[in-house]
Amino acid sequence: MIELHYWTTPNGHKITMFLEETGLAYRIVPVNIGKGDQFKPEFLAIAPNNRIPAIVDHEPAAGTRPLSIFESGAILLYLADKTGQLLSRDLYVRNDTLQWLFWQMGGLGPMAGQNHHFSNYAPEKIPYAIERYVKETNRLYGVLNKRLADREFIAGDYSIADIACYPWIVPYKNQSQNIDDFPHLKRWLLAIEQRPATQRAYAKAKEVNPDFGQATIRTDEERKVLFGQSAAVVR
Repeated sequence: MIELHYWTTPNGHKITMFLEETGLAYRIVPVNIGKGDQFKPEFLAIAPNNRIPAIVDHEPAAGTRPLSIFESGAILLYLADKTGQLLSRDLYVRNDTLQWLFWQMGGLGPMAGQNHHFSNYAPEKIPYAIERYVKETNRLYGVLNKRLADREFIAGDYSIADIACYPWIVPYKNQSQNIDDFPHLKRWLLAIEQRPATQRAYAKAKEVNPDFGQATIRTDEERKVLFGQSAAVVR
């Protein structure tokens, strides 16, 4: 049984998508990041960076005790190796997949995240910051669109690279992107959206968080919890 500490963000969706795709048994432990659940000692014990998602595998293949993992990319890699699914064992395909997984972790996710913040959440609209991240998101969309021009999925077959990238492309409108400018990316986006496992994963999001899909910060306290952090929160 996989214990998934989760909230309804793009990084959270990655793991529910994987688990639904593979049929691995799991249980969701909601971590409401708007209320500060990510700072509770029991969560910090498995996720010291106070970010979701995190997992606890109560049945690791070669372990004598439960194994906890944080960081969505590390979780995807672990689960792919555990199940033997969504990550090829072929040397070339495996490394092709992993480089695109890390591309998402180091580029698409952080840049789109800053795009979201300055465009939608920041109390002060700073034109330079908005332009900087909207343009960089646009560049990254272009990179992925080019990659998909001659293949169905990022590394050939559907893999953890696609699962990592998909939730960060879904909110393209909030990122001030026109998906029609990227026809190969649009085709890929629709293909993944139509997968039954993807639909089940996003249905779980609505069950866990009835406010899922709302892009507004409702209170000043919620804004402080989400964006007013310093080292004090992990001491």
